[in-house]
This record gives sequence, C-alpha cells and structure tokens, in this order.
Amino acid sequence: MNAKRPQCAAPASVTPAASQNYHYVTLDHSSGAETALAEEVALAIAYNGISQAVMLVTPTDLEDFIVGFSLGSGIIKDASEIYDLKLTGAGPAQYAQVEIASRAFWNLKQQRRQLAGTSGCGLCGVEAVEQALPELNVLAGAPLPPAQWLEGLRQRISEFQPLGQHCGAVHAAVYMDARGELLMGREDIGRH
Repeated sequence: MNAKRPQCAAPASVTPAASQNYHYVTLDHSSGAETALAEEVALAIAYNGISQAVMLVTPTDLEDFIVGFSLGSGIIKDASEIYDLKLTGAGPAQYAQVEIASRAFWNLKQQRRQLAGTSGCGLCGVEAVEQALPELNVLAGAPLPPAQWLEGLRQRISEFQPLGQHCGAVHAAVYMDARGELLMGREDIGRH
C-alpha cells in the first residue's frame, strides 16, 4: 500500500458543502450551542423523460449515486448504457435527467414499478411477491483479502469522510484495489 492521498467525496473545509450549522437551546433556555448536521435533499430521477424515483440523498457525488442506482436497480447493465446525465435544481429539490440506451429503457418500462426508494429494504412499491424476491445473478466467488489489508481500516476510512468528521451521522463506502489500497470513498446520510 502506498501513501497516496485518497479521493474524498468533499474537499476538506471548515464546513463541508453538504452540512449546515444549527443553533439550538435547551427547553428551559438555560443554555444553547451550535452543531453541524448533514444535509439531505430530494433527488428526482427521470430516464428518457419518464420519472422513475425520488430519493433522499446527501447532495454530493450525485452522478456517482445515479450510476450506482441505475446499475443496482437493474435499469442498466453497464454504465456505458447511460448516454447523458443532466443535473438541475438547487437547495432541497434536485433533478436528474438521464438518457439511457433504448434497450435499457424498454426493460425499464417492462418493470412497471413505481419505486418508493431502495436505500431501504427495496420492498416499497412492488406489485407482487415475485418482484420483492427476484431471482438474482450468482456472483463469482472471490478470495478474502489478506488480514493485513484490514489493519487500521477504520482509521483509513475516516480519511474519506470529511462530512462525517465534521458532523457525524453519515455512512461511508470505500473502493479498495487488488493491492489493498483505498482509492475512492463516498459518504451519505442514508444510502449504503
């Protein structure tokens, strides 16, 4: 492993972009303080002009989220099936217009599913039990990483969490290469 600096979801700053400071007082108004809270916004995703889902997300790395959501939901089989991705909106409401390949769009229309959200268990919005328990592709097995790659992992992950270091209460995911080096990290208040 080398000492290369990790790619972080947000630049190190006094107040990361996806947080706001809030002032609060105790119920008896005897004391007060300020704390940072992670932000969450509504992101509406439409494919080829048809609305598919509204998700609550931390407003960083939205392009990565949309690609991951599209792959994870089975809307596309490969990121190359996304031809264009436009983000608009600001504040609490943001919009993504995603142009996908015709075959992927046809498959999407066949799903006939209105998603309530898949950052949870994924059951909301299904029309039948068969949709709730779809047959999944079997992934090829992979050997476990060497134990030394996991030593100090908790501390190394924190390098990828500027928002988490600032205000806490966010999840993180990291990408580790075949040499045990952490290359990329993302954090979010709700998605995993």
